[in-house]
Amino acid sequence: MARPIVSIIGRPNVGKSTLFNKLVGKRLSITEDTPGVTRDRLYSEVEWQNNHFVLVDTGGLELEYTGDFNREIEIQADIAIESSDLILFLVDGREGLTSLDELIAEKLRRSGRKVVVVVNKIESKDTPLEIYEFYNLGIEDLHVISAEQGYGLGDLLDVIVKMFPDDSLKEVEDDRLHIAVIGKPNVGKSSFVNMLVGEERAIVSDIAGTTRDSIDTEFEHNGKKYTFIDTAGLRRQRSIDSRVEKYSTIRTYNAIDRSDIVLFFIDANEGVTEQDTKIIGYAHNENKASIIVVNKWDLIEKDTNTMKDFEAEIRNKITFTLYAPIAFISVINKQRIDKLFDLIEEVDKNYSFRIPTGTLNTLLRDLILLNPPKSKKGKTLKIYYMTQVTTRPPKFLIYVNDEELMHFSYLRYIENKLRENFNFRGVPITLEVRNRRFEV
Repeated sequence: MARPIVSIIGRPNVGKSTLFNKLVGKRLSITEDTPGVTRDRLYSEVEWQNNHFVLVDTGGLELEYTGDFNREIEIQADIAIESSDLILFLVDGREGLTSLDELIAEKLRRSGRKVVVVVNKIESKDTPLEIYEFYNLGIEDLHVISAEQGYGLGDLLDVIVKMFPDDSLKEVEDDRLHIAVIGKPNVGKSSFVNMLVGEERAIVSDIAGTTRDSIDTEFEHNGKKYTFIDTAGLRRQRSIDSRVEKYSTIRTYNAIDRSDIVLFFIDANEGVTEQDTKIIGYAHNENKASIIVVNKWDLIEKDTNTMKDFEAEIRNKITFTLYAPIAFISVINKQRIDKLFDLIEEVDKNYSFRIPTGTLNTLLRDLILLNPPKSKKGKTLKIYYMTQVTTRPPKFLIYVNDEELMHFSYLRYIENKLRENFNFRGVPITLEVRNRRFEV
């Protein structure tokens, strides 16, 4: 089940980002060195007494509108109204009620959405009488906090979780395989899911972006249960005319976060674009098992090397997911769908694969003999042993005498040899180097 989305909105400088970071518990502006993976994360999952929801900081949205200031605030309110399940309307208790607050409140009242007015910057437990003027906004739920000091946040979280049914907030044990279907608009994601279940679960249209929310669809194939999460298509940034598309991006990232495997759809007519690398890059960075699905293959004129050449183009443009297998399908003609499910089952099995420690270290000793680590500044890297600590995704710890001596190229060498000797097709591998604290 999709997590409820709670958005913080309000005029500038009322403390939206401060409240976001306090509730999340850390600052979440994340960048990566991997090409195609860099992004600013505008949302994070929040857990409160075993209840889970997605919190969004609208202050992080890049509003490109440069005209009338009131119009910019109105756009921000439109985004929250369109895409959120609950809105935290943040106001400044020091400055008091403003005309911009009233503008936002008017739109929120008309929307019918659940709204809580949160009066920020009140450090004293003795609530000043001035805050009662915010009841003039016409919204009944009003709570006083200091985001900077952390005052009142526990009470606010209690209010938030009471706004939703218990089953939407709890971590539920589910034996189904969760698969996020991602990609740009109009590549056939919704058509694929609808074809599986034989009914129109999502709107299918030639108009790109008709699916804005992520939609969960349960499906059974050969006795195995699946949940397919159909997501909104992600557009190129300059193509985002409606600010609501920003929230479609957030919902897509949320779908990836709660999936086991990602099916990344590419339109065979368009090939790989820059935006494709960003979408699959997020899944890669989150260590999700991935399959690249080239749809509309029936529309391509083919010769002996067409499939081989297309695969080479994908590998050349998405270099950081060389582990992801590529499936060529036609949703409209139901071509190679069974083969895609065979691939899903293989990747799922690989995602859970664990290498016994003894087998792993026998391989490691052979790798070191074949290609010993090079010295650095007169010091030689000693690799003592390696162990696999997790599956889904597989993570390996490598214990050494000095982790600073481990070059990234040698880690890549180890990963490549792991993939040559064991089946990790479709699965990212994490290698972490640690100093061993004692000598034998």
